[in-house]
Parts: sequence; C-alpha cells; structure tokens
Amino acid sequence: MIPKIQRLLYATDLSPNSTYAFRYAINSAIKHDAKIIILHVSESLSAAVRTHMEFYLDEEQRKKIFEERVSYSLDRIKKRLRVFSDKELKDYPKAEDRIESIHVCEGFPADVILEKANELECDAIVMGTHGKGIIANAFLGSVAKQVLRRTRKPVFIIPLPRGETDITVHDDV
Repeated sequence: MIPKIQRLLYATDLSPNSTYAFRYAINSAIKHDAKIIILHVSESLSAAVRTHMEFYLDEEQRKKIFEERVSYSLDRIKKRLRVFSDKELKDYPKAEDRIESIHVCEGFPADVILEKANELECDAIVMGTHGKGIIANAFLGSVAKQVLRRTRKPVFIIPLPRGETDITVHDDV
C-alpha cells in the first residue's frame, strides 16, 4: 500500500518562475488533503566572505544582517503567496490554509532541504529545477539532483519553463 502524503516540503529558490513549481505543490496538497511547509535556503557565505565580515563587522552587526536577509525572504514569500492566491486559488478559497509554516534557513541548500524534510516529518518533497543543460549539470550538479540522490522520500522535480509563465511572480508586484 502506498503511504499517505500528509505533509509536503516545498523548497523554493525564489527565482521568478519558482511559483510554477508551487502550483504542483498546492495541487498535490489539495488532492492528498495534505499540508505544505515552504522552505527557502540562502546559500552559506564562502569562507572568504565570512572572514571579511568578521574582520569588519561585530557579532551584533552580522546577526542584524542575517535577520534582515531572513525577513526580506519571508516578505517575498508572503507577497508571492498573496499574488498566487489571487491569481490561482479563486476556486479553492481554503487552499491557503494548506500552508502549515514557512522556513528560511542558511546553509547548503540540498543539506538543509534533506534535514528539514526529516526534522519536520515531511512525506514528500516538491521542488523546481532550472534544467540549465546537460553540460552544466554534469559539471556543477544541481540541488534537485543532490536531493534526489540522497533521500528515501518521494521527490517531485518540476522542470521550470524558460521565460515567462502565466504565473510568474515578480518582486515588484
């Protein structure tokens, strides 16, 4: 018997077309009567950048910068949810209630996605991929590929289309 999906982790990089993948997350949540946890991971700063920050900024200043980054990302996610709801969820007025929580973290994206999926007891992961081409993926890999290789949970990889989609959400909205 296939296990019931009760909680989905939707991982977003906040790129302009990432809302396209959210369409699949919300659709799956509605179909499975599941909750969605939204996760955005800011890439960790390189050692060189961290060293410079530690040299020029005290602990309190660094903490304030991190908190501002988290706040900015949360605001962007909430704004996108409002726009998405207005455009896409008119026929599903309670669909927004499917959002259980929003998390913004810092770290290596694949590591944090896998860690949060386990910690928050998610049954599946939904994420987009840019599909930048065979050569780029062969050399650089991608977050989606790393997550897919390292998890035992179902992963829904949504290829993001090139260019604008009908639900692209810009930050100037």
